[in-house]
Amino acid sequence: MADNHNKKKTAAAGKILPAKNSKPTAKLAESNGDLRSYTIRDYRLEKPHFTTRQVRVGDDVHYEVESGDFATPAPPIRDSKYLSREQCIEIYRWMLLNRRMETALENLYKQGKVVGGVYFGLGQEGCSCASAYALGKDDWMGPMIRNQGALLVRGFRPADIMMQYMAKSGSPTGGRDTTSHFGDLKKRNVVAPISMLGDLIPVLTGVALGARLQGKNVAVMTWIGDGGQSTGVTYEGLNFAAVQNLGLVLVVENNLWAYSTPANMQFRIEDLAERAIGYGIPGVIVDGTDACQVYDACYEACERAHRGEGPTLIEAKMMRMKGHAIHDAAEYVPKPMFEYWKRRDPITRMEDYLITKKKWLTTEENEALIASVEQQLEAERELAVNSPMPTPESAAGGVYCEDGCHDIKPKYAMPESATIGGRESGSGPKRSESAVHLK
Repeated sequence: MADNHNKKKTAAAGKILPAKNSKPTAKLAESNGDLRSYTIRDYRLEKPHFTTRQVRVGDDVHYEVESGDFATPAPPIRDSKYLSREQCIEIYRWMLLNRRMETALENLYKQGKVVGGVYFGLGQEGCSCASAYALGKDDWMGPMIRNQGALLVRGFRPADIMMQYMAKSGSPTGGRDTTSHFGDLKKRNVVAPISMLGDLIPVLTGVALGARLQGKNVAVMTWIGDGGQSTGVTYEGLNFAAVQNLGLVLVVENNLWAYSTPANMQFRIEDLAERAIGYGIPGVIVDGTDACQVYDACYEACERAHRGEGPTLIEAKMMRMKGHAIHDAAEYVPKPMFEYWKRRDPITRMEDYLITKKKWLTTEENEALIASVEQQLEAERELAVNSPMPTPESAAGGVYCEDGCHDIKPKYAMPESATIGGRESGSGPKRSESAVHLK
């Protein structure tokens, strides 16, 4: 687990947008009399714009690109304001491990060793790994099914994830689940994913509220796709976090396609970060294939959370380079879009940044690093494959309440006295009153 908040700080740490007295931080300007415009910080070095249209030919329905320049080369990686050489290399290694593990999972699926489906985050490794790397030791996260890189950064082994997909007894859920629906509330501060998209947002907001009840401001990070961010529970959870100044860091992974629906057929606005305006919180746009941009935005958002300044919405623009799951060949995506984003592969870009631009790695050192990742992954794969399946009688375990299952203790401190009905309570709330600690 990486705890990076104390490794390198500058005077600018945490300043995403001007803030004062925890008020909304979007910059307001008068325009055309009664119209308002807001500034959303955009870290990107390029701003691609594509539009697609639906075409019907007989019974065939497909999408074609209506406009967009596919010939532009990939921009360079933006230098991080906070990351050291060692930290950049560490993130790069997590990204490589993430990619190699998913390749191994695909092979295991084709060999018939995976129970159920597999969900990939090809092209999203930089976003998953760099965002989780920005979290501190006491911070929390709730990953989505594609944020397997975040799980690795937070301390889970590749074998844990592979055993989970193979329903092995040694998996985090003991073979009771076949995807990434697992977490660790005691050691790693990881809330398990929830299949209903958006539901993790109010859950993680509640974690932040629980920590504040114990006198501690923590950052709580979760992710949502461009399709899932349209769910009602997303709005409800984010609005509550905003009103209560809770440290939610919401990373909207704009993959350009929600399953088979292109982004311009999902929402009217150009940038999903603009939705932060409605909540009165900072909205930030990053290139999701640039790990340094992702880290800087998430680090600053986490620092805001630690200072008790409330949530941040970060839109990471990129494209998922595979379909929704292994059963989806993504034939609906126009091929020029895949070619465009293939040139923006986050691992290839980070490798070039470390070797060519920064000269922090030699070619030989990079080859040795890749070899060590492959060696680690092969050992983890062998461990997962050779692990036993759960015994039939173990299926009854955990169904009913067992000793200690409700033994829940404060993680940071005993809850502080709460403000009840506008007055301070003494030693704590009465039994007839709710224990609330709102702002």
